Amino acid sequence: MSVFYKVVELGIVGEEEIEEALNEWTVQGWAFESMHFAMSEGSKRPAMAFLTFTRHRDED
Repeated sequence: MSVFYKVVELGIVGEEEIEEALNEWTVQGWAFESMHFAMSEGSKRPAMAFLTFTRHRDED
């Protein structure tokens, strides 16, 4: 069994955008793994977010 990874980049980081991305990819069978934020200097809000998902696939 192989593990496949999906990385989703969010350029707009807000509650709605994160929720939409989580729902979109989990309904397609991807399992949420982690979320990381990229900060910009002088700002307390993240400039970008990266969500990672995994999915197991049987090898042929």
